Amino acid sequence: MIRHRPLGSGHPYSIDTEQRWPLDPVAGEPLRLGVRATPDVESVEVELETTDAAGSRRTERLPLARVARTSRGQTVDGGHLASAQARLARSAGGWAVEFPAPEAHSAIRYRFVGRTPDGGMQRTRRFETVASGWRDAPDHVVATAGASRVIPGSVQVLTDGVRVRRIRFALPLADGEHVTGFGERFDALDHRGAELDSVVFEQYKSQGAERKTYLPMPFAHVVGGEGWGFHVRTSRRVWFDLGASDPDRLVVEAETDAAAGDTAATVAFYDGEPRAVLDAFLDEVGRPEELPEWVFRLWASGNEWNTQAEVVRQMDLHREHDVPVGSVVIEAWSDERTFTAFRDARYEVTEDGAPHRLADFEFPADGAWPDPKGMVDDLHERDIRVHLWQIPLLKARPHPTGQARADAIAAEREGVLIREPDARGELRPYRNRGWWFPLSTMPDLTDERAARWWTEKRRYLAEEVGIDGFKTDGGEHAWGRELAYLDGTRGDEGNNRFPVAYAKAYGDLLRSAGKAPVTFSRAGFTGSQAHGAFWAGDENSTWEAFRWSMFAGLSAAASGILYWGWDLAGFSGPLPSAELYLRATAASTFVPIMQYHSEFNHHRRPVRDRTPWNIAEQTGDDRVLPVFRAFAHLRERLVPYLAAEAAESIRTSAPLMRPVYFDHPTLETAWSHPLQWFLGRDLFVSPVLMEGETMHEVALPPGEWVDAWTGERRDGDAILRVEVPIDRIPVFVRAAAWPALGEVFAQS
Repeated sequence: MIRHRPLGSGHPYSIDTEQRWPLDPVAGEPLRLGVRATPDVESVEVELETTDAAGSRRTERLPLARVARTSRGQTVDGGHLASAQARLARSAGGWAVEFPAPEAHSAIRYRFVGRTPDGGMQRTRRFETVASGWRDAPDHVVATAGASRVIPGSVQVLTDGVRVRRIRFALPLADGEHVTGFGERFDALDHRGAELDSVVFEQYKSQGAERKTYLPMPFAHVVGGEGWGFHVRTSRRVWFDLGASDPDRLVVEAETDAAAGDTAATVAFYDGEPRAVLDAFLDEVGRPEELPEWVFRLWASGNEWNTQAEVVRQMDLHREHDVPVGSVVIEAWSDERTFTAFRDARYEVTEDGAPHRLADFEFPADGAWPDPKGMVDDLHERDIRVHLWQIPLLKARPHPTGQARADAIAAEREGVLIREPDARGELRPYRNRGWWFPLSTMPDLTDERAARWWTEKRRYLAEEVGIDGFKTDGGEHAWGRELAYLDGTRGDEGNNRFPVAYAKAYGDLLRSAGKAPVTFSRAGFTGSQAHGAFWAGDENSTWEAFRWSMFAGLSAAASGILYWGWDLAGFSGPLPSAELYLRATAASTFVPIMQYHSEFNHHRRPVRDRTPWNIAEQTGDDRVLPVFRAFAHLRERLVPYLAAEAAESIRTSAPLMRPVYFDHPTLETAWSHPLQWFLGRDLFVSPVLMEGETMHEVALPPGEWVDAWTGERRDGDAILRVEVPIDRIPVFVRAAAWPALGEVFAQS
């Protein structure tokens, strides 16, 4: 067997062996054609036919060479990637050939022929594509809103003569300007001199090293000169060369699909300081809405809290240890097939896929969840909100049975799934190409009818069980430009929009059930600002990941994400040291969402929960509990301030967790000391991010400040060296606000 998939899996950062690359051949540049073959195939060649624009035809046969097979960018990093890697190791080998693509506008037809030792021959069907070429284009093919900064004569298009596939153009960069924003970014605050792109992707850990993100946006601030920003108005992929190739130019290259000669891209330009730029951007894409005060209290979760008894036990331990908690997120609650029914619940299958109500379920007394509603009622009496984990997929492995099977059949019958073309071009349900929940089908949550079909199955959880919110995890599973959404949108335009619609769909459900639209997502894109809260995704418990997460929070805030947090001190791998855990706790006290979480460890010993009592026990450090407790109580006292400042942020567009350059765009220390921030109008935070630090350097911004712990007055616009015992994080209060906020810290 030989197999060629021209468009591959759609992985944005890896070329599959059996695909064509690039997808749209570029005249004169290398074109790679590959196949996957079974072991009985001993040679492969491609029959290649090219016809140029003048009608001249050329045919040739090119042999393919054996290559190591790659698929879907899979790598080993433990967890859910390990099984995928094992499958990869057992899979068939790869073959590929590379040659210069023909001149622009040439038609390309090809098929592969494989031969076996016994003289057998295997052929694929014929595939067709057209070579495109880069050419200069008039400036007007880039439509602009606001005062255009497109450099005249810099516009080029990649076209096959009929359609424009990509467009690129340049913007000026002046000396001293910094380029920042771009959604949630883990590697730096200032990206000048770097290259990056905007595509939603599940980078499982090490986001800062890989420069990949769950929550990109083609939006940026240019700070330090005149002050401006821009937004490439597209949901397709965009690449940015931020002075890497030419220090005086910011080059934008974007996917598009426009008729040759028509407008191929639209860019909004905003003038002014960062607050004005962000305000204009939010006017365009949507603003955060005010969520209830309780979102600012401590959130707690662990993947091994997978029974009612364990959840209650953990909440009891919070009370026993005097650690106030405001929300519990229960991840491992469902049957792991439907993600609508509690594990061990008994019920009749609705063969038509209709939603259940609470009365339809029987909860065995000896089951994992004997009384979910009673549990939620009890936690509500303790002033603890409850959130359930979700995934936007219909699982296909193991083969679905019961309600999962009925739902899968109903979803296809009702026409609510994202689809993909088969080899004949006919549409069939899209099967998840990622390594997590492989081959699952995916509801089209960008479609209101499909979103209602999906969320109605969860209505009883909000209306009858009393759930307060949903952890809307895993919004990154739509891969491939050929995907077909229900409104006719293709995947290259729709995939980045999916996580925005996902959070919106669950927020709409909660709102219709009389609840605040509290969702907790890791994936997003432009427009996510208006939909719930976010966390920075999966990371190990390392100092490096701690720093990456702080960059992520500041860049997300600069892009309009208001409610943001991270798994303090990481959720995966070996437990953090007591020092890392407490430094991360201190920093988390002063970001919008304070929460801890831990990965599933198969109930092995020692326990890897990130609870303060487990960290204390495992590290043997008797400072952990009292210090964590003190910060948790401080956080409780900060809730009214945080809620008021969030409302102010919504009103003014000044981020709640605010990079220093927002208030002081020309201040050099905003960039030399990037991991410091304002929290609202009156707090300034400089976290300890290095192991073993006892003295910490603070770049205090201009103004009159008071040390929150000592009450000492400090003049701003100065570099300070302050002592940082393990129970302290450098925090300064604006002097005018000290009479009100001094009491908050005096009780610490």
